[in-house]
Amino acid sequence: MSDTTEFVIEPGRQDIIMTRLFDAPRELVFRVVTDPELLPRWWGPRFLTTRVERVEVRPGGQWRYVNSDAHGREFFFRGVYHDVVAPERFVRTWEFEGWPGDVALETVTLVEVDGRTKYVAQSVHQSVEARDAIIRADGPRGGR
Repeated sequence: MSDTTEFVIEPGRQDIIMTRLFDAPRELVFRVVTDPELLPRWWGPRFLTTRVERVEVRPGGQWRYVNSDAHGREFFFRGVYHDVVAPERFVRTWEFEGWPGDVALETVTLVEVDGRTKYVAQSVHQSVEARDAIIRADGPRGGR
């Protein structure tokens, strides 16, 4: 896996683009980012633990994850899958339950590059202000 996760966060735009290169085939990366047993190993910032309450990787399927900090505080995230083309991409909504109504549309694309997989997630928020609030709260979600 690459050492860094790269973010593109341009002023005045509604999106966040996150890119990471994994030293693994695309099918394996797709499994890791969709399998409820494997998701907690990479989703969310390193200082939080993740619990998967629900993940239905199919159009119309719902997902819900819970991040917990060292003090036992919990942060809930949820959404609905709109498109799934394994192992190439999925499109889903993404919402932090602490700010209900601020729903982002996230497209995750997995591209094979010389036996590795380039993971690109673009989250489009409803407004520049909503996107900036997510960034100010704790920075964009980073892989583990």
